[in-house]
Amino acid sequence: MMITRAAVLPSLVFFLVLSPAPIAAQDAPEANAARRMVSDTRAIRRDVPLTNAIRRAFDAGTRDFSGSPGPNYWQLQTDFTIDVRLDRETQSLFGKETIVVHNNSTSELSEIVLRLDHNIFRPRVPRGSSVPAETTDGMVVTRLVVNGDTVDLKAPARGGGRRFGRGRGRGGPRRLGVRGLDQTVATISLAKPVPPRSKATLEIDWNTRIPGGEGGRGHRMTQRWGDTLFQPTQWFPRLAKYDDLRGWDRNVYLGPAEFYNNFGRFEVRYDVPAGWIVTSTGVLQNDKEVLTVTARKRLARVLHSDDEITIVGEDEVGPGKSTVAGDRLVWHFVADMVNDVAWATAENYVWKATRATIPGKGPIPIHMVHLPERANRFSRAGPVTRHALEFYSELWAPYPFPQLTLQDGPSAGMEYPMVINSNQGAADHEAAHQWWPMMVGTNETWYGWMDEGLNGYMNTLSRAHSRGQPASFDGRGQSYGRQSGNEAEPTMMWCSNYGGDLYRYQTYSKAPVMLSMLGGVVGDEAVQKAISSYTKAWAFKHPSPWDFAFFMSNALDRDLGWFWYYWLFTTERVDGSIAKVDTSAAHAVVTVRQDGQMPSPVVLKVAFAADGPAPKAMPNAKMLEDGTAVVTWPVDVWFGGSRTFEARLDFGARRIDKITLDPYGRFPDRNPKDNVWTRGG
Repeated sequence: MMITRAAVLPSLVFFLVLSPAPIAAQDAPEANAARRMVSDTRAIRRDVPLTNAIRRAFDAGTRDFSGSPGPNYWQLQTDFTIDVRLDRETQSLFGKETIVVHNNSTSELSEIVLRLDHNIFRPRVPRGSSVPAETTDGMVVTRLVVNGDTVDLKAPARGGGRRFGRGRGRGGPRRLGVRGLDQTVATISLAKPVPPRSKATLEIDWNTRIPGGEGGRGHRMTQRWGDTLFQPTQWFPRLAKYDDLRGWDRNVYLGPAEFYNNFGRFEVRYDVPAGWIVTSTGVLQNDKEVLTVTARKRLARVLHSDDEITIVGEDEVGPGKSTVAGDRLVWHFVADMVNDVAWATAENYVWKATRATIPGKGPIPIHMVHLPERANRFSRAGPVTRHALEFYSELWAPYPFPQLTLQDGPSAGMEYPMVINSNQGAADHEAAHQWWPMMVGTNETWYGWMDEGLNGYMNTLSRAHSRGQPASFDGRGQSYGRQSGNEAEPTMMWCSNYGGDLYRYQTYSKAPVMLSMLGGVVGDEAVQKAISSYTKAWAFKHPSPWDFAFFMSNALDRDLGWFWYYWLFTTERVDGSIAKVDTSAAHAVVTVRQDGQMPSPVVLKVAFAADGPAPKAMPNAKMLEDGTAVVTWPVDVWFGGSRTFEARLDFGARRIDKITLDPYGRFPDRNPKDNVWTRGG
């Protein structure tokens, strides 16, 4: 049964269970204080805390303890039609878009929340550690229409409710208005709420200057090189995510943390100078109107071999050479069931293509565009990306999109549906993002580890596979013992958007370490099989950390509440050690101690003397090819509250010469040196 009280801080638990030994009168005060901080008991929490948000979802039946989407699961769909014009002279985009909002929820929407990420380039907005390359006017909205009614952009908004879009605002009846257009999150209050299971239509005219220059720091802070290459990202007004957990996601865009978007259909037309190559999320619809006959013939060959084919070469620049002739051209792309759109365009892109063969699906094109002088950064990009798409398709689920494009530019190391702003250096990592958050729509703003952290785990598997080596997570889990205790570290359940100086550790580094320990508990192959099932269950949906934890526990058929609690909600460690070993001719008793708050199984590796009778079999032991034995006791041995456990080894008359605790380095330990006992040592 789940515990319904709030999570108890581990430090509080520590003092509640404190039962110090009597202190000798002659002990120094500092020794007395140290002794009071040591306890021979601890309380092991074994459930996963439930916040109000997840309780609300459980009550509504949109999610449940199975970890799969609940019978009443719903999500909004947002369909975009965008026409955008690139003005080279002002380095600006001028756009018109229509958003059809499908309110599939059970609540009326009295507000609609917009994400205006380009307002981060304005001078007076909140920011994290990111520094824009230049200050601009941000996202300038010049026209806003809701269901045919024009919004007065200068009038203050009135009405609307903050919880799930319900409720009447203070100060009179609702009226159509908008607030926050100069910030990264804007709110439209509606005179007429959008009923459940109905649609609303927004029309927005806007413009934004693409930031460029040398001063940018952080992803997405520089989006052009001069006036010859543009790489716009998060470049148009988007609808904020609305879900069953918190309603509208109102987290401001601070720079480092990424996005949480609705899925939908995008139809985008890019108006650019003729001769410029355009790549984008989606599939090009009007190739005959923009590509030369030569380029189209070359493209037709891409899916027939793993060769890399040049579509537009270094010497093919300008109207009539890289594209059809003309002054300006409109490139038309369509993407179905994606959560964002990114694109790039350049005056002199070299365009190459190859293929990946997706299991159960067949070949898809991999496009690569880069500047001529940066060709060395793309010399291995095709094979690296092919391996990533094929390997991850086998590992988790088949790649779901019709193509993938690598785009050269200043925002290197960023991902969007069907698009990665990357060269070969980060191609594997960025390609992996096509599974999350592009396929499994995780909330990167709140829980970046569900995106970047799981990505880091799968990158380790891919890297080993590409080298023909087995992947190893040995030592990874143990390494967290050196990080644990840093007061600057936020827990994995702390909102990533406010992760502070250790945002990168929380978001990128900790989940692979966590999954290393999970592999030490249930086996690495079992972990990967469970994640594959999770991927398929939540494809094109939006899981929470609770869904992940409960799904994995059920898939692994283990009571793992203790595991998820300590890894996700605390920054505790195991701190295991061998306190004492008593040996006799027939057996040994190993006293194992855990000084941390996090429990773990007891795993001992036993090395025997070179001579003597064969070791006797033990039911919880496995003999290895090198003659050693690995003996395991489940984590349950700690649930009684003791910090020590007597592990009894009975291998018969064969002498034991060495015992190692946690021999594979899977459990967080501040000082692994006290994990080894040697005879006579």
